[in-house]
Order: sequence, then structure tokens, then C-alpha cells
Amino acid sequence: MKQSFIKPTLLLDECKCRENIKTMALKAKQKGLIFRPHFKTHQSLEIGEWYKELGVDKITVSSLEMAEYFSSEWNDITVAFPVNILEIDTINSLAKKITLNLLIESKDAALFLKENVKYALGIFIKIDVGYNRVGVKPDNTHLIEEILEVIDASESLKFSGFLAHAGHTYNCRSKEEILQIHEKAVRCLHPLKLKYESRYPDSIISYGDTPSCSVAENFEGIDEIRPGNFVFYDLAQVQIGSTTIDYIAIAVVCPIVAIYKERKEIVIYGGGVHFSKDCLEDEHYGAICGKVVERDQDKWGNEIPGMYLKKLSQEHGIVHVPDSEIDNYKLGDCLTILPVHACMTANELKSYYIAPDKTILRL
Repeated sequence: MKQSFIKPTLLLDECKCRENIKTMALKAKQKGLIFRPHFKTHQSLEIGEWYKELGVDKITVSSLEMAEYFSSEWNDITVAFPVNILEIDTINSLAKKITLNLLIESKDAALFLKENVKYALGIFIKIDVGYNRVGVKPDNTHLIEEILEVIDASESLKFSGFLAHAGHTYNCRSKEEILQIHEKAVRCLHPLKLKYESRYPDSIISYGDTPSCSVAENFEGIDEIRPGNFVFYDLAQVQIGSTTIDYIAIAVVCPIVAIYKERKEIVIYGGGVHFSKDCLEDEHYGAICGKVVERDQDKWGNEIPGMYLKKLSQEHGIVHVPDSEIDNYKLGDCLTILPVHACMTANELKSYYIAPDKTILRL
């Protein structure tokens, strides 16, 4: 029995991926925004080249390890994660060779960097625009001023601006809900820009989440956007209202290892260690971990009604199959499944299969 795929494999539709990148880059250009895409979703030097072809020269990452990986090809990197002071040696190593921007949200972090950084380092102050994860509240001018005083007193630190992430758009279920959160976030950030632009004329407002950047048109007061997930999109983004299923650029091929007609279930080799255990609440099927789609060679098409990934354990995946479909499959066949969360799925599977002679590796 000859089978192209013998284990869970992450397919990447290069055409869709490139088109997603092109669309977002063009939007940034039309809006007069700096485009600093977040690379945490794909984490691939080769996919990064597709951005360079469109003139992108600045990127965002979520860890210093990722910054090190991309520093071989990119020399202007923002780490959009609160600085981990225990990694000061890595910070100095990177700051010596590239333009590096870090994120802080406390005076203590600023003081530590002031005393320990040896090279020029850009500093963004993280602003909490309602996500309530980390960041300074936009009206906490006392803390902002304390942090700025430390930065101004340092020979190495330079204030890059304010950075925000409206991550609560991921709780939305429509374009209208996304826009409500986006508009509120923009209103929070605009006063900061007006207050500090004369004092720090080179500073910027950096903002980014895929839902907002995908559907919003008003970016008044914003200078830079940092979306990431848009490069692939996923079922969660479809549910949120950011995109449609046609733009999802990755899918997972999983071998069938057991069939239970009486349960209307197929068991696949493909579990939490391949997809992660993220799920979403589907209006038709309840909690799902992925949707099964038709596949022709290395491409895929429409979703198959009633076939969805209903449960995951470590290596197993349980797929619900309607009576009309279950006789179409046998052991050794493969199912192709769109993931709920592209970032996590790509992180688990580590490489992208494009064609028999082309596989892209990642960090």
C-alpha cells in the first residue's frame, strides 16, 4: 500500500499564504502604517523571505530565542513580550548586533535594564487597552512618567513608543464585535500619542492583533501594526469574524487507525501533541477541535458536512462521521483537517509540507 503521508503532516498552501501576506502588507501601505508582522505563528526563515519580497524589513517575535533565530536574516526586531530580566546576557548579545526593541510595563524592569544593558536598546511601554493580561493602564500617567524618567536617564535605552495588543478581540464572534473593541483601543491610545509626540518625536504607537488588522479601516493615531496569525488563519479566526474558511492556509493530514461504524467515529493518528488541545464551540456540532475537508493531492477544498474532530487525547483524535460518509473510508486512508489554532498546531508539528519535493522547516 503506497501512501504519501504516513504520520500527521502539516500541509501549507503556499499560494494562500503568500496572498494573505500580500493582502495585509498592501493594507498597511494604503493606511500609511509601518508593517512589522509577528512571526510567532510561522517561525520560519523561509516564509520570512516571502515578506521580504514585499519590502518588509521589520518583524515582531514573542521570545528572545525567536529573536536569535531570526537575527541571522533580520536586523530590526521587536520582542512583544514583557522582558525577562534573567535573559540579560542574550539581550546584550542581540542588542550588540541588531536593532532590538523590548517591552516593559514596570519601573523595576526599566531600572534593571538601565543598570545592565551594554548596548543601544529600544524600549516600548506596554499599554493595556482592555485585554487585562499585562500592561500599564493608559490613564496611569504617574507610572508612565516614572518609567520614562528611568529611560531618559540611561545612555543605552531609547523610548520607542507605546505598544498594545487588543487580544480580547479573540473573544469576538462577529466583525461588528471586533470593530467595537478595536475602536475603543484606538481611543485609548490616541491621547498618549498626542501627549508625548512633541517630547518624543520619533516614538510610535505600535498596535496589533489579527482580527482588528484584518477587518478595521480606522487606524487614527496608530503608526505600526503587528498582526501574526493572518499568515495562515484558522477556524478560530473564522469564528471570530476575521476571515472566511477559504483563506486558511494550513491543514493537517492524519492517518486513519480505527473505524467504529456503530459509533459513527473514526480514530486518527493525530492528537493533542499535533493539534494542541484548543477547541471552539461550533453552532452546529458543539465543541470541536477541527473540521475535515476534501483533499486532492497536496491541496484541499470544501469542508465535509458533519465530519469534525470531536475529541483529542495525546496521540489519538476522534472524528465524528455521518452515516452517509463512513463507508467511504478504510484503514490507511488519511483525513485532512483544518485546525482551530494555527499558531499552536504549527508549533507542535515543526515543519510545513508544500509538495513532495518541498518541505519548509521552522524554529
